[in-house]
Amino acid sequence: MHPYYRPRRLRETEIIRNLCAETLLDYNKLIMPYFVIEGAHINQPIESMPGINRLSIDNLLKTLEADVATGVQSVILFGIPYEKDEKASGAYDDNGIVQKACREIKKHFPELLVITDVCLCEYTSHGHCGMVVNNRIDNDSTLNLLAKTAVSHALAGADVVAPSDMMDGRIEAIRTALDEAGLFHIPILSYAAKYASAFYGPFRDAAGSAPQFGDRRSYQMDFRNAREALKEVYLDIEEGADIIMVKPALAYLDVLYRVKQAVDVPVCAYNVSGEYSMVKAATTLGFGDEARLVREVMTAIFRAGADMVISYHTVDILKNRWFD
Repeated sequence: MHPYYRPRRLRETEIIRNLCAETLLDYNKLIMPYFVIEGAHINQPIESMPGINRLSIDNLLKTLEADVATGVQSVILFGIPYEKDEKASGAYDDNGIVQKACREIKKHFPELLVITDVCLCEYTSHGHCGMVVNNRIDNDSTLNLLAKTAVSHALAGADVVAPSDMMDGRIEAIRTALDEAGLFHIPILSYAAKYASAFYGPFRDAAGSAPQFGDRRSYQMDFRNAREALKEVYLDIEEGADIIMVKPALAYLDVLYRVKQAVDVPVCAYNVSGEYSMVKAATTLGFGDEARLVREVMTAIFRAGADMVISYHTVDILKNRWFD
């Protein structure tokens, strides 16, 4: 007896495969990260992230000119200051590196959507995302500094603020501070389900933000937990988050799927530095085709439920039209 239904009928040609595709990749859904550093004429390659550089503002603008021409519409900024201290002063300094970068970007690329990372780890001398009190990461004394940072970024021109610290109650603190400053229109993209992950290693090289003692497991999520992600997501939405994020992406596709099924706000996924660097390493060694690997990775992330993706592959995807 021959099979009555043959799934292969809908795979016979490229045209019919495209007609029947369940997940469509969209260039408009990509966000490109940039590391901006104090100084001038700086273009420092990041050894653990091939193709990604630390850029001074002048070189960031030159890079953006080329990248916007390829189709980059949305960016997220990470700042690297001259100096760090115990109070993360550079994070909320109105003349800080991210604030200066926002003003210059908006001057030259007014239509570009600028998201800023709101955290303290790049600015603290100890490398942690919160204030240290008696050798512990103190939650509540950190909230005001995060709120000040978010307001400072928004006043400098940020279109979206994205707190990544994982302190309890930070979304409410930031939303309240933004509203009190008259910044009702500024959305919050919350790193709601951010796991303590080994996939962040290259990012910490790039930002110089590795903790000087201990680790971040007392505030970032335990990777053994999935139900807990929904608790974090629900809390952040209740406190005023407009978009929520799952980070990392590839090892957490199950979490991404659960979150997407549970909420009615947009969901972002962060295709993080370690995921990016693994693909780059594999293709450099000849173990895979970069375009096909990236396309499959991005399809998996969108298929799991992401409405948008932050990815270091963004410029390569756009420049080479890997979604076509």
